[in-house]
Amino acid sequence: MAERSTAAVDVADNSGEQPLTAKADQSTADGVAKNLERGTDSNEAQGSGGTEGPGKKASPPELHSGHKLARRYRLEECVTRLDGFSSWRAVDEKLRRAVGVHILPADHTRARSVLAAARSSALLGDPRFVQVLDAVEENDLVYVVHEWLPDATELTTLLAPGPLEPHDAYQMVSQVASAMAAAHREGLAHLRLNPNAVLRASTGQWRIRGLAVNAALRGIGSDTPQRTDTEAIGALLYAALTQRWPYESDAYGLSGLPKGVGLIAPDQVRAGVHRGLSELAMRALANDGATASRHEAPCTTPEELVKAIGEMPRIRPPEPAFTAPPEYQRTTYQQGTYGRPAPRPGATQPIPAPPPPLQSRTGKALKWAVSALLIAALGLGSWQLADALMGQSGKSDDTNKSQQTDDGDKGPAKPKPTPIKIEGAQEFVAGGDAQHPDEVDKTHDGNASTYWKTRSFNEGPPLAPYKPGLGIVYDLGSARNLSTATIDLRYGGDHTTVELWTADSLSPASLDSMHKVGSITTTGTTATVKLKKSVKTQYVLVWLTAMPKSGYDPVLYTGAGFKQAIGEVQFTG
Repeated sequence: MAERSTAAVDVADNSGEQPLTAKADQSTADGVAKNLERGTDSNEAQGSGGTEGPGKKASPPELHSGHKLARRYRLEECVTRLDGFSSWRAVDEKLRRAVGVHILPADHTRARSVLAAARSSALLGDPRFVQVLDAVEENDLVYVVHEWLPDATELTTLLAPGPLEPHDAYQMVSQVASAMAAAHREGLAHLRLNPNAVLRASTGQWRIRGLAVNAALRGIGSDTPQRTDTEAIGALLYAALTQRWPYESDAYGLSGLPKGVGLIAPDQVRAGVHRGLSELAMRALANDGATASRHEAPCTTPEELVKAIGEMPRIRPPEPAFTAPPEYQRTTYQQGTYGRPAPRPGATQPIPAPPPPLQSRTGKALKWAVSALLIAALGLGSWQLADALMGQSGKSDDTNKSQQTDDGDKGPAKPKPTPIKIEGAQEFVAGGDAQHPDEVDKTHDGNASTYWKTRSFNEGPPLAPYKPGLGIVYDLGSARNLSTATIDLRYGGDHTTVELWTADSLSPASLDSMHKVGSITTTGTTATVKLKKSVKTQYVLVWLTAMPKSGYDPVLYTGAGFKQAIGEVQFTG
């Protein structure tokens, strides 16, 4: 969806929006600065304004298409202009990419809170949110630069033809709840989650725009930000299941509920709604304890909502529709005339005459001569063949005897490789910060879909010199004979180098205290390190020294850069 149309929708229906919680505090700019000191802006740059207006009226800056900010961002098209605030589609001439820009006068009543929110959100760096790229005060202007997503479609547009399929709704609420739980762990709240703020990218990933910055623009705060955002996620799920807004007022192109009926469950509004998702929406929406008896305990934080989603049976995507192949058209061909259709019934075809026989005396004599030579050759060949077969038979007997003798002298067969059970694991940090130490158990939990992941690095594939490597030390329980290690990797492409080191404990002092026993470099997603000679050890370090460059991963929520993730690790002795 074009971003211009996104802006138009957001501006048009702000006035009809139903507040998501009665406890939302329409605070002043001072209240916003106090309650929401961090946040992020996003694609809502195209439509952050609205009838609420971001503060007092201020003289709009003299901006026009072609104007440059910081000698870098060239303004292309104004999408929104309200009360001194404007939003533009622009071009970053340095990186040659499209961006969005919010612009406020520096003396605007909310400029300070917007600038602080944008700068804080840039530190979050979570790719599930539309990223803030720059936040600057310059020449009496405050401007926030963010990603521009021309291929993203907002939930409002997705719901126009009808509600989402259960699997799509499940993916939406899972990803949005997980992202907001991560934001709240960093002290960030949204307070403006609505169908215009949730986008689905062409990859299928759901992304959130306007984290905290949209609330700062409108002077919105809340004494219970986690409950407010949780209720908003419940409203998004409700709308996705029913194509209705769960309040009496119409908003975002959706019809509200009938007046006087109150909040009713989605499966009572529309037939065929997934029962589990209907219950989940009600637990998030009615999170003040005023729930009906049929519902379980309310979810008051995004973290609780993530836990409730995890306890649900996984909803599988619908089976692809089977399309029958076209009916086979039988075509008849006359024998000997392939490529030409058969004649009509009753049609007479000429029969080709055979070539005339060779009747000359010379031809007959030649036939007899050739026949005599063939008979002689066959006789000679038969004798030589018989002699050769007799000799081969003798050799075969000698070979069989030799093989029998060799087999009798052979020792017992080599033992088959024995899997070694991993008793524990711990991330090893040789320098700098740890990666994800709480995820190391995912590399030996028997689930191939879970991973321990590294962070993304700007340089590679070799990690040196800025990092000697990244890896995990495994405890085999006791000293075992180790011969092979098989490591399941997430990313292929550029080469990945995996090394095996023996260690003296689960927490070795340094890399110098360990001994390297094997390594392999691969461009695939499986690394099998076979040792030339088995070694006896209790602790083994799986050590990555080079990693491939990969784009955004919707499963692990990691962005572009040089990175790797380890799934299952198996040792054999």
